[in-house]
Amino acid sequence: MAESVVKLLGSWPSPVVMRARIALNIKAVEYEFLEETFEPKSQLLLQSNPVYKKIPVLIHADKPICESLVIVQYIDDVWTSGPSILPSDPYDRAIHRFWAAYVDDKFYPTVRSIQAAQGEEARKALVEQVGEGLALLEEAFGKCSKGKAFFGGDGIGFLDIAFGCYLGGLRVTEKMYEVKLLDEAKTPGLVKWADRFCSDGAVKGVMPETEKLMEFAKFVMAKMRGAPPK
Repeated sequence: MAESVVKLLGSWPSPVVMRARIALNIKAVEYEFLEETFEPKSQLLLQSNPVYKKIPVLIHADKPICESLVIVQYIDDVWTSGPSILPSDPYDRAIHRFWAAYVDDKFYPTVRSIQAAQGEEARKALVEQVGEGLALLEEAFGKCSKGKAFFGGDGIGFLDIAFGCYLGGLRVTEKMYEVKLLDEAKTPGLVKWADRFCSDGAVKGVMPETEKLMEFAKFVMAKMRGAPPK
C-alpha cells in the first residue's frame, strides 16, 4: 500500500487539530491521521515542529506545516478545486482573521478559566465574561454571514472552523458546571449556527461526543491534581 501523501499528526480531543481535519474534509482530501500520545512526544512530532513541539502538524509531500490556522489557510491555498474556506474579498478575509484571533486569544481562554476558578463568585464572573464574548460573536455572525447559514456564507468558512472547533469544550463546560453559555434567548443566531455546524458532513465525523470529551477533561484535570479521576 502506497504511503499517504498527506498526514495529520494530532489527537482526537484537540479542538485545534479538529480545525485541520474539518478543512481537509471540506476539500475532500484523503489523509492519514497519526494519533499523538505525548508520553513521550513522538520523534515525528519533535522533528516536524521543533519550535513549538505541539500538534497539529500537517505533513504534505514530506513537508511539515504547523499551527492550526496556518494549516487551514495552507489547505485552502493548495486544494483549490474544493469549496473556498477563506472569503475572496480582502476586507472579509481580514475580518474573519480578526475574529479568529479574538476567539483564540481572548474568548476561549476565558472559557477554560472557568475550570480553574476558585469559588462560585469567581466562576460566576468568568461566565459573565464568556456571555459578553458570545454577544460580540453573535453580532459578528450577523455581519459576516450576511443572513446566510454560516460565518462563511452558504458553507463552512474560516471563522466557522476557528470558532466551531471549541463547541465541544463549551458543551463540556456547560455540563460540568451547570451553566448556560450558548443561550437561545441571548444568542439565537449562534445557537442555530452551532447546530448547523455540528451537523455538517465535514464536522460530525470529527467532533467528539460531549460525554466522551467530558470524561477526557475529567481525566486531564485529575492528572493535573495528581488524583485518580472519578
